[in-house]
Amino acid sequence: MLKTKVLITVTTYPLPSRSYDELVCTAGILEDGSWIRIYPVPLSFLNQVKKDTGFKKYTWIEIDLKKRTDDFRPESHSPTNYNIRIHNTLDTSNYWRERKSYCLKNFYTNKNKLIEDSKNPKNISLATFKPSKITGFEIEDDSSEWKDEWKELRKQTNLFEDINSDPEKLIPKIPYKFYYIFEDDEGISSKLMIEDWEIFELYKNCQRTYQNEDIALQKVKEQYFNNFVQEKDIYLFLGTTMQWHRRRATNPFVIIGVFYPKKEVQLSLF
Repeated sequence: MLKTKVLITVTTYPLPSRSYDELVCTAGILEDGSWIRIYPVPLSFLNQVKKDTGFKKYTWIEIDLKKRTDDFRPESHSPTNYNIRIHNTLDTSNYWRERKSYCLKNFYTNKNKLIEDSKNPKNISLATFKPSKITGFEIEDDSSEWKDEWKELRKQTNLFEDINSDPEKLIPKIPYKFYYIFEDDEGISSKLMIEDWEIFELYKNCQRTYQNEDIALQKVKEQYFNNFVQEKDIYLFLGTTMQWHRRRATNPFVIIGVFYPKKEVQLSLF
């Protein structure tokens, strides 16, 4: 697969559960509405692209890709180079109409159907999911330090070679895990961790602004539960980690992105 056009919709924050290659994992939608995973994408490259072009999510790019032979998940590809061509960014006008036309071409509403499709032979590992109801948002304490083996891996990799910065300062370990609790179209409940970069950046921004841990966490919950649930028409971008997908875990998915257009108001005819 060469010069593939991808609408970038996901960039995950690096977590200790990730394998080395997935330190920075990017995913997006193809023009036909199908998902694709791109890794590894060096953090230094992402930062440079953002600096040079203002690149952000929901931007069309063209990139040379090849199917990964070490990953059984059909969506997984690697860049053959980082000569990425940046195209237009889809805006949020008309209730995210243009973004919806690609991101919502295919989506699940049933947990059992998604889990079944994640098994052989389909091995689906990326999907859009429409919950019937979001019932909770939970925050759990996590370690404030990266695991020792991760510290060593990150020192040895070339992901930071173009940046004169300490990796521990560049990617600070967030000492919390964030979860959505939601129901599917049969009322079956799930609790999945949110690994989208956006939620961790929101936490860091709130922590810097308020200089208070409790207030920062309260603001994150207000945004993702109070504001989003009341005002937004939420879809979840789900992805599997290769480790748990290979082990055929009961539910190998995590939330890698939240799609949150404003709810459309239906006006009464009377």
